[in-house]
Amino acid sequence: MSRVRFRDRREAGRRLAAVLARYRDLRPIVLALPRGGVPVAFEVARALAAPLDVLLVRKIGAPGAPELGIGAVIDGAEPHVVLNDEVMREVMPSPGYVEAETERQLVEIERRRRLYRGDRHAPSVAGRAVILVDDGIATGGTVTAALQALAAAQPALLVLAVPVAPSDVLKTLSGLADDVVCLSAPYFFGAVGRFYDDFSQTTDDEVIRLLAEAGLPPSPA
Repeated sequence: MSRVRFRDRREAGRRLAAVLARYRDLRPIVLALPRGGVPVAFEVARALAAPLDVLLVRKIGAPGAPELGIGAVIDGAEPHVVLNDEVMREVMPSPGYVEAETERQLVEIERRRRLYRGDRHAPSVAGRAVILVDDGIATGGTVTAALQALAAAQPALLVLAVPVAPSDVLKTLSGLADDVVCLSAPYFFGAVGRFYDDFSQTTDDEVIRLLAEAGLPPSPA
């Protein structure tokens, strides 16, 4: 697949929504991986007339190299932790490191939950069509955790939708969802930001504003 560029996350979302239009009649719920996935998912949800919410997932970074994911933890009544066995064998973190890092990421998940949802519960996905959206995938660790946790909640249909991801990672993720929609899957990848003209950081304020504009009431102050 040829390399595709996007002006920004909102434009990527509109282009992704055009491909996802076939799911509109299933009345799906769109879940975004914050923060960068929210502007993309906002455009998808608006085009599909679907509700929008966030799925709170945090990467567990390697010791001394936080960008290298050794796993991820996903929010829920019982937080779901997924580890990358291959990376774990390479890094060999010290005893207790994963547990301590998991707790640290759970603190950030709690902060974001209160900020984005307040006292509201996460939406139920059981028996529903679910479209999980991010602004792109690099290694796939966070998305793997998200898909596994969502699958355990027994949705009627689980779709992963991203503007860009490495072709080899997509092959791995294809077994975790009923459908994977990706606009660009280059063999030589690098970083997600290379495929955007504007890949500036998405702020908490932008997430809150877009969720409110999509119909999710702002969290209580």
